[in-house]
Amino acid sequence: MLNYDAPLYRPPSEARSLIFQVTLGCSFNECSFCDMYRSKEYSERPWDDVKAEIDMMAKYLPDTRRVFLADGDALNLDSGYMVKIVRYIREKFANIERISCYAMPMNILKKTSEELKKMNEAGLDMFYLGIESGSDIVLKKVTKGAVAKTIIKSVNKAKEAGYVMSCMVILGLGGKKYSKEHIKGTAEVISACSPNYVGALTLYLENGIKQEFLDKYNGEFIRINDDESLDELHDLISQIETKDEIIFRANHGSNAYTIKGTFPQDKQEMMDKVEWMKQHPEIMRPQGLRGF
Repeated sequence: MLNYDAPLYRPPSEARSLIFQVTLGCSFNECSFCDMYRSKEYSERPWDDVKAEIDMMAKYLPDTRRVFLADGDALNLDSGYMVKIVRYIREKFANIERISCYAMPMNILKKTSEELKKMNEAGLDMFYLGIESGSDIVLKKVTKGAVAKTIIKSVNKAKEAGYVMSCMVILGLGGKKYSKEHIKGTAEVISACSPNYVGALTLYLENGIKQEFLDKYNGEFIRINDDESLDELHDLISQIETKDEIIFRANHGSNAYTIKGTFPQDKQEMMDKVEWMKQHPEIMRPQGLRGF
Protein backbone atom coordinates (compact mmCIF):
# COMPACT_ATOMS: atom_id res chain seq x y z
CA MET A 1 0.00 0.00 0.00
CA LEU A 2 1.00 3.66 0.00
CA ASN A 3 3.94 4.67 2.14
CA TYR A 4 2.93 8.16 3.23
CA ASP A 5 5.40 10.81 4.33
CA ALA A 6 3.96 11.61 7.77
CA PRO A 7 2.29 13.62 9.10
CA LEU A 8 -0.59 13.37 6.67
CA TYR A 9 -3.62 15.66 6.85
CA ARG A 10 -6.89 15.90 4.96
CA PRO A 11 -10.20 17.74 5.50
CA PRO A 12 -12.84 15.89 7.56
CA SER A 13 -15.05 15.51 4.48
CA GLU A 14 -12.25 13.58 2.76
CA ALA A 15 -12.26 10.82 5.39
CA ARG A 16 -13.08 8.15 2.83
CA SER A 17 -10.99 9.55 0.00
CA LEU A 18 -7.91 7.99 -1.49
CA ILE A 19 -5.00 10.34 -0.83
CA PHE A 20 -2.02 10.89 -3.10
CA GLN A 21 0.83 13.06 -1.84
CA VAL A 22 1.82 15.02 -4.92
CA THR A 23 3.65 17.60 -2.80
CA LEU A 24 5.17 17.40 0.66
CA GLY A 25 4.72 20.14 3.25
CA CYS A 26 3.61 23.71 2.56
CA SER A 27 5.43 26.26 0.41
CA PHE A 28 4.39 29.10 2.76
CA ASN A 29 4.39 27.42 6.18
CA GLU A 30 4.35 30.63 8.23
CA CYS A 31 0.80 30.79 9.64
CA SER A 32 1.27 31.07 13.38
CA PHE A 33 -1.89 29.07 14.19
CA CYS A 34 -0.90 26.02 12.10
CA ASP A 35 1.79 23.46 12.83
CA MET A 36 0.63 20.83 10.34
CA TYR A 37 3.73 20.92 8.16
CA ARG A 38 6.35 22.52 10.38
CA SER A 39 8.34 19.27 10.43
CA LYS A 40 8.64 19.18 6.64
CA GLU A 41 10.46 21.09 3.96
CA TYR A 42 8.29 21.80 0.95
CA SER A 43 9.00 19.67 -2.11
CA GLU A 44 7.21 18.46 -5.23
CA ARG A 45 7.13 14.76 -5.92
CA PRO A 46 8.38 13.57 -9.33
CA TRP A 47 6.01 12.16 -11.92
CA ASP A 48 7.46 8.66 -11.86
CA ASP A 49 6.74 8.33 -8.13
CA VAL A 50 3.24 9.78 -8.38
CA LYS A 51 2.40 7.65 -11.43
CA ALA A 52 3.62 4.47 -9.75
CA GLU A 53 1.37 5.11 -6.75
CA ILE A 54 -1.65 5.83 -8.95
CA ASP A 55 -1.00 2.62 -10.90
CA MET A 56 -0.68 0.60 -7.71
CA MET A 57 -3.85 1.94 -6.09
CA ALA A 58 -5.83 1.53 -9.31
CA LYS A 59 -5.26 -2.21 -8.87
CA TYR A 60 -6.01 -2.29 -5.12
CA LEU A 61 -8.95 0.16 -5.09
CA PRO A 62 -10.32 0.33 -8.64
CA ASP A 63 -13.75 1.54 -7.48
CA THR A 64 -12.37 4.67 -5.78
CA ARG A 65 -14.79 7.59 -6.09
CA ARG A 66 -12.95 10.42 -4.38
CA VAL A 67 -9.31 11.48 -4.41
CA PHE A 68 -7.59 14.13 -2.31
CA LEU A 69 -4.23 15.52 -3.41
CA ALA A 70 -1.92 16.27 -0.49
CA ASP A 71 -0.01 17.81 1.23
CA GLY A 72 -1.06 21.31 2.13
CA ASP A 73 0.00 22.97 -1.07
CA ALA A 74 -0.77 20.79 -4.11
CA LEU A 75 -2.01 23.78 -6.09
CA ASN A 76 1.49 25.21 -5.98
CA LEU A 77 2.40 22.68 -8.66
CA ASP A 78 2.89 23.84 -12.22
CA SER A 79 -0.50 23.84 -13.91
CA GLY A 80 0.64 21.52 -16.68
CA TYR A 81 1.90 19.00 -14.14
CA MET A 82 -1.37 19.17 -12.21
CA VAL A 83 -3.34 18.58 -15.42
CA LYS A 84 -1.15 15.56 -16.14
CA ILE A 85 -1.76 14.10 -12.66
CA VAL A 86 -5.50 14.71 -12.66
CA ARG A 87 -6.03 13.33 -16.15
CA TYR A 88 -4.11 10.19 -15.28
CA ILE A 89 -6.17 9.65 -12.13
CA ARG A 90 -9.35 10.00 -14.17
CA GLU A 91 -7.96 7.55 -16.72
CA LYS A 92 -7.03 4.91 -14.15
CA PHE A 93 -10.13 5.18 -11.91
CA ALA A 94 -13.32 4.86 -13.93
CA ASN A 95 -15.70 5.81 -11.12
CA ILE A 96 -14.08 9.03 -9.88
CA GLU A 97 -16.64 11.59 -8.73
CA ARG A 98 -14.35 14.24 -7.24
CA ILE A 99 -10.70 15.24 -7.05
CA SER A 100 -9.81 17.96 -4.56
CA CYS A 101 -6.91 19.64 -2.78
CA TYR A 102 -6.02 22.42 -0.36
CA ALA A 103 -5.44 25.85 -1.91
CA MET A 104 -3.99 29.08 -0.55
CA PRO A 105 -5.24 32.43 -1.89
CA MET A 106 -1.80 33.19 -3.29
CA ASN A 107 -1.72 29.90 -5.21
CA ILE A 108 -5.05 30.64 -6.88
CA LEU A 109 -4.07 34.21 -7.71
CA LYS A 110 -0.75 33.09 -9.23
CA LYS A 111 -2.61 30.96 -11.74
CA THR A 112 -4.19 32.56 -14.77
CA SER A 113 -7.91 32.08 -15.29
CA GLU A 114 -7.04 29.91 -18.28
CA GLU A 115 -4.78 27.69 -16.17
CA LEU A 116 -7.45 27.26 -13.53
CA LYS A 117 -10.03 26.36 -16.17
CA LYS A 118 -7.71 23.81 -17.80
CA MET A 119 -7.13 22.07 -14.48
CA ASN A 120 -10.86 22.08 -13.79
CA GLU A 121 -11.67 20.71 -17.23
CA ALA A 122 -9.06 18.00 -16.70
CA GLY A 123 -10.97 16.90 -13.60
CA LEU A 124 -9.81 18.91 -10.56
CA ASP A 125 -13.12 19.80 -8.94
CA MET A 126 -12.78 21.34 -5.50
CA PHE A 127 -10.51 23.53 -3.37
CA TYR A 128 -10.33 23.77 0.40
CA LEU A 129 -9.23 27.29 1.33
CA GLY A 130 -8.61 28.79 4.75
CA ILE A 131 -10.19 32.21 5.13
CA GLU A 132 -9.43 32.10 8.88
CA SER A 133 -10.42 35.76 9.38
CA GLY A 134 -11.68 38.71 7.39
CA SER A 135 -9.86 41.24 9.56
CA ASP A 136 -6.64 42.46 7.99
CA ILE A 137 -5.25 43.20 11.45
CA VAL A 138 -5.85 39.64 12.60
CA LEU A 139 -4.59 38.18 9.32
CA LYS A 140 -1.37 40.16 9.69
CA LYS A 141 -0.88 39.14 13.33
CA VAL A 142 -1.21 35.44 12.49
CA THR A 143 1.01 35.85 9.37
CA LYS A 144 -1.61 34.39 7.06
CA GLY A 145 0.05 35.75 3.94
CA ALA A 146 -3.22 37.22 2.64
CA VAL A 147 -5.62 40.07 3.32
CA ALA A 148 -9.39 40.17 3.04
CA LYS A 149 -9.31 41.63 -0.47
CA THR A 150 -7.05 38.91 -1.87
CA ILE A 151 -9.05 36.16 -0.16
CA ILE A 152 -12.27 37.41 -1.75
CA LYS A 153 -10.57 37.76 -5.12
CA SER A 154 -9.12 34.24 -4.97
CA VAL A 155 -12.39 32.55 -4.02
CA ASN A 156 -14.33 34.37 -6.71
CA LYS A 157 -11.64 33.62 -9.28
CA ALA A 158 -11.76 29.90 -8.49
CA LYS A 159 -15.56 29.82 -8.57
CA GLU A 160 -15.59 31.54 -11.95
CA ALA A 161 -13.23 28.84 -13.23
CA GLY A 162 -15.70 26.14 -12.17
CA TYR A 163 -14.44 25.03 -8.77
CA VAL A 164 -16.48 24.11 -5.73
CA MET A 165 -15.08 26.13 -2.81
CA SER A 166 -15.00 24.89 0.78
CA CYS A 167 -13.65 27.53 3.16
CA MET A 168 -12.67 27.50 6.83
CA VAL A 169 -12.87 30.26 9.43
CA ILE A 170 -11.54 30.18 13.00
CA LEU A 171 -13.60 31.39 15.93
CA GLY A 172 -11.47 33.05 18.61
CA LEU A 173 -8.58 33.86 16.27
CA GLY A 174 -8.71 37.55 17.19
CA GLY A 175 -8.87 36.93 20.95
CA LYS A 176 -10.89 39.26 23.16
CA LYS A 177 -9.39 42.48 21.80
CA TYR A 178 -10.18 41.89 18.13
CA SER A 179 -13.24 39.66 18.48
CA LYS A 180 -15.78 42.09 17.01
CA GLU A 181 -13.50 43.16 14.19
CA HIS A 182 -12.59 39.54 13.45
CA ILE A 183 -16.19 38.43 13.12
CA LYS A 184 -17.35 41.52 11.22
CA GLY A 185 -14.58 41.17 8.66
CA THR A 186 -15.06 37.42 8.36
CA ALA A 187 -18.78 37.83 7.68
CA GLU A 188 -17.97 40.47 5.07
CA VAL A 189 -15.53 38.17 3.27
CA ILE A 190 -17.99 35.27 3.25
CA SER A 191 -20.78 37.57 2.02
CA ALA A 192 -18.56 38.93 -0.75
CA CYS A 193 -17.57 35.56 -2.22
CA SER A 194 -20.24 33.09 -1.02
CA PRO A 195 -18.22 29.87 -0.90
CA ASN A 196 -20.21 26.69 -1.51
CA TYR A 197 -19.26 25.45 1.94
CA VAL A 198 -18.09 27.25 5.08
CA GLY A 199 -16.77 25.45 8.15
CA ALA A 200 -16.26 27.28 11.45
CA LEU A 201 -13.59 25.85 13.75
CA THR A 202 -12.45 27.14 17.13
CA LEU A 203 -8.85 28.15 17.70
CA TYR A 204 -6.71 25.35 19.12
CA LEU A 205 -2.96 25.74 19.38
CA GLU A 206 -0.53 22.85 19.62
CA ASN A 207 2.21 23.36 22.18
CA GLY A 208 4.86 23.61 19.48
CA ILE A 209 3.48 26.83 18.03
CA LYS A 210 1.61 28.35 20.96
CA GLN A 211 4.43 30.65 22.00
CA GLU A 212 5.08 31.78 18.43
CA PHE A 213 1.40 32.66 18.09
CA LEU A 214 1.39 34.65 21.32
CA ASP A 215 4.66 36.40 20.49
CA LYS A 216 3.30 37.60 17.15
CA TYR A 217 0.37 39.14 19.01
CA ASN A 218 2.84 41.13 21.12
CA GLY A 219 1.02 40.42 24.37
CA GLU A 220 -2.38 41.51 23.04
CA PHE A 221 -3.95 38.07 22.80
CA ILE A 222 -6.37 36.92 25.48
CA ARG A 223 -8.27 33.75 24.70
CA ILE A 224 -12.06 33.94 24.54
CA ASN A 225 -14.09 31.46 26.61
CA ASP A 226 -16.81 29.10 25.37
CA ASP A 227 -19.61 31.60 25.99
CA GLU A 228 -17.75 34.24 24.01
CA SER A 229 -17.09 31.73 21.24
CA LEU A 230 -20.82 31.11 21.06
CA ASP A 231 -21.35 34.88 20.84
CA GLU A 232 -18.89 34.99 17.94
CA LEU A 233 -20.76 32.19 16.21
CA HIS A 234 -24.06 34.00 16.63
CA ASP A 235 -22.62 37.28 15.34
CA LEU A 236 -20.97 35.57 12.39
CA ILE A 237 -24.21 33.92 11.30
CA SER A 238 -26.23 37.10 11.81
CA GLN A 239 -23.86 39.22 9.72
CA ILE A 240 -23.51 36.90 6.71
CA GLU A 241 -25.63 38.24 3.86
CA THR A 242 -25.92 36.16 0.71
CA LYS A 243 -28.44 35.22 -1.92
CA ASP A 244 -26.34 32.23 -2.94
CA GLU A 245 -26.56 28.92 -1.13
CA ILE A 246 -23.82 28.37 1.45
CA ILE A 247 -23.74 25.11 3.38
CA PHE A 248 -22.56 26.13 6.85
CA ARG A 249 -21.12 23.82 9.50
CA ALA A 250 -19.73 24.46 12.98
CA ASN A 251 -19.40 20.84 14.03
CA HIS A 252 -15.65 20.35 14.23
CA GLY A 253 -14.25 18.67 17.34
CA SER A 254 -12.68 21.98 18.37
CA ASN A 255 -16.10 23.61 18.76
CA ALA A 256 -17.93 23.68 22.08
CA TYR A 257 -21.29 23.60 20.29
CA THR A 258 -22.59 22.20 17.01
CA ILE A 259 -24.49 24.32 14.52
CA LYS A 260 -25.37 23.49 10.93
CA GLY A 261 -27.63 24.86 8.25
CA THR A 262 -27.75 26.42 4.82
CA PHE A 263 -27.74 30.12 3.99
CA PRO A 264 -29.85 32.03 3.32
CA GLN A 265 -32.91 29.93 4.18
CA ASP A 266 -31.69 28.57 7.55
CA LYS A 267 -30.10 31.77 8.85
CA GLN A 268 -32.78 32.66 11.39
CA GLU A 269 -33.12 29.06 12.52
CA MET A 270 -29.38 28.85 13.18
CA MET A 271 -29.44 32.11 15.13
CA ASP A 272 -32.37 30.87 17.19
CA LYS A 273 -30.52 27.67 17.95
CA VAL A 274 -27.48 29.59 19.15
CA GLU A 275 -29.70 31.64 21.46
CA TRP A 276 -31.16 28.40 22.81
CA MET A 277 -27.67 27.00 23.36
CA LYS A 278 -26.81 29.99 25.52
CA GLN A 279 -29.54 28.87 27.90
CA HIS A 280 -28.39 25.23 27.89
CA PRO A 281 -24.66 25.04 28.68
CA GLU A 282 -25.09 21.38 29.64
CA ILE A 283 -25.05 20.45 25.94
CA MET A 284 -21.51 21.76 25.55
CA ARG A 285 -19.14 19.27 23.96
CA PRO A 286 -16.60 17.84 26.45
CA GLN A 287 -13.15 19.40 26.26
CA GLY A 288 -11.63 16.68 24.07
CA LEU A 289 -9.57 18.49 21.45
CA ARG A 290 -10.65 21.84 22.79
CA GLY A 291 -8.28 23.76 24.95
CA PHE A 292 -5.35 26.11 24.90
